[in-house]
Amino acid sequence: MAHLGLFLLGILSGTIGGLLGIGGAIIITPLLIYFFKMTQHQAQGTSLAVLLPPIGLLAFLEYYKRGHVELKIAFLIAAGFLLGGFIGGYIAQYIPDIILRKIFGIFLLVVAVDMIIS
Repeated sequence: MAHLGLFLLGILSGTIGGLLGIGGAIIITPLLIYFFKMTQHQAQGTSLAVLLPPIGLLAFLEYYKRGHVELKIAFLIAAGFLLGGFIGGYIAQYIPDIILRKIFGIFLLVVAVDMIIS
């Protein structure tokens, strides 16, 4: 049953990710914590692992076919993301789980309030 739930989580996050351009942090990480009882570190690490295969490839191709992708910009961001992901992943290992969870929650709250107000 857990496998089916995880598969459905993938479908949900893939659909919403393709629709809105969001994914791991906003969908997968909280659901892994609340429904699959992972720690903050486990949920974040698992969410990052989901990104390794070409998870967004088909959604990207749909946007690309319609001329909605700036490849040069995407490449530069991806290169920075590679380095930043390493730095962030390294630092996160030294932050206690409860503190990391609070930082994560504050980040989501700030983004949500900003999007609602602006």
